[in-house]
Amino acid sequence: MEGENPSSFSSAFDLSGGPDAGVLLLLTPLGSAAARVLWQPDQARIEQGSQVRSYASLDQLLQSLTGASLPSAALFAWLQGQGANIEGWSADLSGWAMGRISALRLQPLPAARLRIILER
Repeated sequence: MEGENPSSFSSAFDLSGGPDAGVLLLLTPLGSAAARVLWQPDQARIEQGSQVRSYASLDQLLQSLTGASLPSAALFAWLQGQGANIEGWSADLSGWAMGRISALRLQPLPAARLRIILER
Protein backbone atom coordinates (compact mmCIF):
# COMPACT_ATOMS: atom_id res chain seq x y z
CA MET A 1 0.00 0.00 0.00
CA GLU A 2 1.25 3.44 -0.85
CA GLY A 3 0.34 6.73 0.77
CA GLU A 4 1.22 8.51 4.01
CA ASN A 5 2.15 5.31 5.83
CA PRO A 6 3.21 2.85 3.12
CA SER A 7 3.24 -0.82 4.03
CA SER A 8 4.50 -3.92 2.33
CA PHE A 9 5.04 -7.60 2.93
CA SER A 10 6.45 -10.52 1.01
CA SER A 11 6.04 -14.25 1.27
CA ALA A 12 6.78 -17.38 -0.68
CA PHE A 13 3.60 -19.31 -1.46
CA ASP A 14 2.18 -22.53 -2.84
CA LEU A 15 -1.18 -22.19 -4.59
CA SER A 16 -3.61 -24.83 -5.77
CA GLY A 17 -7.14 -24.44 -7.06
CA GLY A 18 -8.83 -21.51 -8.74
CA PRO A 19 -11.06 -18.53 -8.07
CA ASP A 20 -13.96 -20.69 -6.80
CA ALA A 21 -12.09 -23.06 -4.46
CA GLY A 22 -8.52 -23.62 -3.46
CA VAL A 23 -5.69 -23.56 -0.95
CA LEU A 24 -2.90 -21.02 -0.55
CA LEU A 25 0.01 -21.88 1.72
CA LEU A 26 2.06 -18.85 2.83
CA LEU A 27 5.64 -19.69 3.79
CA THR A 28 8.19 -18.08 6.09
CA PRO A 29 11.66 -17.17 4.74
CA LEU A 30 12.89 -20.51 6.14
CA GLY A 31 10.17 -22.42 4.28
CA SER A 32 7.86 -23.38 7.12
CA ALA A 33 4.13 -22.71 6.95
CA ALA A 34 3.15 -19.25 8.21
CA ALA A 35 -0.53 -19.55 7.29
CA ARG A 36 -2.94 -21.58 5.21
CA VAL A 37 -5.81 -19.95 3.33
CA LEU A 38 -8.72 -22.11 2.16
CA TRP A 39 -11.75 -20.98 0.20
CA GLN A 40 -14.88 -22.20 -1.52
CA PRO A 41 -17.84 -20.28 -2.98
CA ASP A 42 -19.55 -19.45 0.34
CA GLN A 43 -16.61 -19.22 2.74
CA ALA A 44 -12.91 -18.48 3.15
CA ARG A 45 -10.70 -18.98 6.15
CA ILE A 46 -7.14 -18.44 7.23
CA GLU A 47 -5.39 -20.78 9.62
CA GLN A 48 -2.34 -19.53 11.52
CA GLY A 49 -1.28 -22.16 14.03
CA SER A 50 -4.29 -22.77 16.28
CA GLN A 51 -5.95 -19.48 15.27
CA VAL A 52 -8.66 -19.67 12.57
CA ARG A 53 -10.47 -16.66 11.12
CA SER A 54 -13.43 -17.07 8.77
CA TYR A 55 -14.78 -14.69 6.12
CA ALA A 56 -17.73 -14.67 3.73
CA SER A 57 -15.45 -14.63 0.65
CA LEU A 58 -11.87 -14.84 -0.54
CA ASP A 59 -11.97 -11.14 -1.45
CA GLN A 60 -12.91 -10.22 2.13
CA LEU A 61 -10.14 -12.42 3.51
CA LEU A 62 -7.56 -10.85 1.17
CA GLN A 63 -8.71 -7.37 2.20
CA SER A 64 -8.21 -8.26 5.86
CA LEU A 65 -4.86 -9.98 5.24
CA THR A 66 -3.26 -7.33 3.02
CA GLY A 67 -5.13 -4.15 3.89
CA ALA A 68 -5.96 -3.67 0.20
CA SER A 69 -8.89 -4.71 -1.92
CA LEU A 70 -7.40 -7.32 -4.27
CA PRO A 71 -9.44 -8.72 -7.18
CA SER A 72 -9.12 -12.48 -6.60
CA ALA A 73 -10.69 -13.53 -9.92
CA ALA A 74 -8.29 -11.23 -11.80
CA LEU A 75 -5.33 -12.57 -9.80
CA PHE A 76 -6.00 -16.06 -11.13
CA ALA A 77 -6.26 -14.75 -14.69
CA TRP A 78 -3.00 -12.83 -14.28
CA LEU A 79 -1.26 -15.94 -12.92
CA GLN A 80 -2.22 -17.67 -16.18
CA GLY A 81 -0.87 -14.76 -18.23
CA GLN A 82 -4.36 -13.61 -19.20
CA GLY A 83 -5.48 -10.03 -19.05
CA ALA A 84 -8.43 -9.13 -16.85
CA ASN A 85 -9.96 -5.67 -16.90
CA ILE A 86 -10.69 -4.62 -13.33
CA GLU A 87 -11.77 -1.06 -12.63
CA GLY A 88 -8.99 0.89 -10.94
CA TRP A 89 -6.31 -1.74 -11.67
CA SER A 90 -3.64 -1.89 -14.36
CA ALA A 91 -1.77 -5.18 -14.79
CA ASP A 92 1.59 -5.53 -16.52
CA LEU A 93 1.94 -9.07 -17.84
CA SER A 94 4.90 -8.32 -20.14
CA GLY A 95 7.19 -10.32 -17.81
CA TRP A 96 4.79 -13.25 -17.36
CA ALA A 97 6.89 -15.65 -19.48
CA MET A 98 9.81 -14.93 -17.12
CA GLY A 99 7.59 -15.43 -14.05
CA ARG A 100 7.02 -11.76 -13.23
CA ILE A 101 3.63 -10.12 -12.79
CA SER A 102 2.97 -6.58 -11.65
CA ALA A 103 -0.30 -4.78 -11.03
CA LEU A 104 -1.08 -1.28 -9.82
CA ARG A 105 -4.30 -0.03 -8.26
CA LEU A 106 -4.74 3.72 -8.59
CA GLN A 107 -8.39 3.90 -7.47
CA PRO A 108 -9.65 3.86 -4.84
CA LEU A 109 -6.88 5.52 -2.88
CA PRO A 110 -4.51 4.70 -1.34
CA ALA A 111 -2.73 3.21 -4.31
CA ALA A 112 -1.61 -0.41 -4.06
CA ARG A 113 1.12 -2.24 -5.95
CA LEU A 114 1.22 -6.02 -6.34
CA ARG A 115 4.35 -7.83 -7.52
CA ILE A 116 4.46 -11.57 -8.02
CA ILE A 117 7.53 -13.63 -8.87
CA LEU A 118 6.80 -17.19 -9.94
CA GLU A 119 9.14 -20.16 -9.88
CA ARG A 120 8.58 -22.42 -12.83
